[in-house]
Amino acid sequence: MTLRPREQHIALQAARHRQTTAEFKAAYAVRAGVEGSLSQGVRIGGLRQARYRGLPKTRLQHILTAVGINIIRVLAWLAEPAHAIIPLSRFAALAPTNSVQTLVGAT
Repeated sequence: MTLRPREQHIALQAARHRQTTAEFKAAYAVRAGVEGSLSQGVRIGGLRQARYRGLPKTRLQHILTAVGINIIRVLAWLAEPAHAIIPLSRFAALAPTNSVQTLVGAT
C-alpha cells in the first residue's frame, strides 16, 4: 500500500474520475487507434531503430514502413476474411447426425 501526500492523492482521484467521463473515452478512442498503428509499425517495420544514419534516410525508412503497413491493411480489407468458424466441442461432436437419427427411427 502506498500513502501519498494529500495533494498527490487528490490529483490522482481527480484523474481517475476524469477517466470515467464520456469526453475522456472519446479522446482515448482516437489515441487507441494511433497506438495500434504504432504497434503495427514497430512489429512489422522495426520503427524503434533506424537502419540508416542521417535524417533523410531515416525519414525514407519511415515512409516506406508506412507504405508497407498501408499495403498490408488494404490487402486485408480486400480479402474480407470470413467470420471465425467456431469448432464443435467434443460433446457436441458426439451428438447424432440426421442420417443416424433416421436409421435409428426406422428400426
